[in-house]
Amino acid sequence: MIEVMPKKVDHQERRTRIADALMRVAADQGLEAVSLRHVAAQAGVSAGMVQHYFRTKDEMMAFALAVVRERSQIRVTEAVERLGPDPSPRLLLRTMIAALLPLDERTRDDGRVALAFLAYTAVRPAAASGLHEDTVQLIGFIAGLLPPPNADAAAAGLLALMEGLGIYLLGGQYTAAQALSALDAQLDLLFGVDGA
Repeated sequence: MIEVMPKKVDHQERRTRIADALMRVAADQGLEAVSLRHVAAQAGVSAGMVQHYFRTKDEMMAFALAVVRERSQIRVTEAVERLGPDPSPRLLLRTMIAALLPLDERTRDDGRVALAFLAYTAVRPAAASGLHEDTVQLIGFIAGLLPPPNADAAAAGLLALMEGLGIYLLGGQYTAAQALSALDAQLDLLFGVDGA
């Protein structure tokens, strides 16, 4: 008698496959086009399989943003590590913000997903449950690198500048060089031209 072993399902591989499809749909067509059916077609799986891993569209959106955040954190960490020990606060901020900006095709896809998610949460605030705390922490971290006085307000302004530059880069109004020049000009205002 021949015993047939059941095929072992790699749930992480399936979830990753579905997540990659979700990211492609979101980057190519926007989050409004993301649906169980579209993601399933892009992944080459059934809608039921997608629904097994993501019960609702909000769950898919939150997962897409988590993927973008993870990729962004990796880019920032790698960029900061290349600076070596004890970079100046100005150089550290410039490096971090530049790593977060959609300056090339790879980062533009992530930027499109992040922007679409923010638009999605504007009409569905419950979907953005963790964003407020993340923003508060990021402003606090940036403020700790800025010279006084008014470091908190300057940090909020620098974060707003970063978001605005990201939108202009995604819309094609700014080139990467123009965005980095605007960032440098703002950092010069905050730190002085010497870059203290």
